[in-house]
Amino acid sequence: MTQSNDRASWQPLLELAAGEVFEIMVGCKLGPAANPDDAPSSDLTAMVGLAGQLCGVLSIRCSTQAAILMASKMLGVDTDQANSQVWDAVGEICNMIAGNFKSKLAGLGDHCMLSVPTVIRGSDYTFRALSDSGPVEAILMFEGSPIQLSLEVHS
Repeated sequence: MTQSNDRASWQPLLELAAGEVFEIMVGCKLGPAANPDDAPSSDLTAMVGLAGQLCGVLSIRCSTQAAILMASKMLGVDTDQANSQVWDAVGEICNMIAGNFKSKLAGLGDHCMLSVPTVIRGSDYTFRALSDSGPVEAILMFEGSPIQLSLEVHS
């Protein structure tokens, strides 16, 4: 557990939360990115809002192929069958990472609510959260494809 106002420790907690969710729900480990400055293609973005003692948005960005593979592994079906479930699966993974992350911050528990996930397909958009500090970001590798986690917080 980390104090909810100790933002310096949030990136490792975000990576840990994502790693735990992927191991349990997707059945694989996330690894470090070879070049952490390389953002993945953002064909698909899932977002979950946080409200209460911690206000902001957690997002996951990845390629369509990575999203289909996530859905396939999560649901235990072939990638052809997973295509129709991609939106729900990636949205739920984002939701679980947000919930796991907030549970790692001391004192948040029931004092921070999560929104229903929102999923955007496509890359021609601009995202601007009303955060008052820079985002907490992590780029991790999922089965050879980079995924980007970003937490924008407004206090």
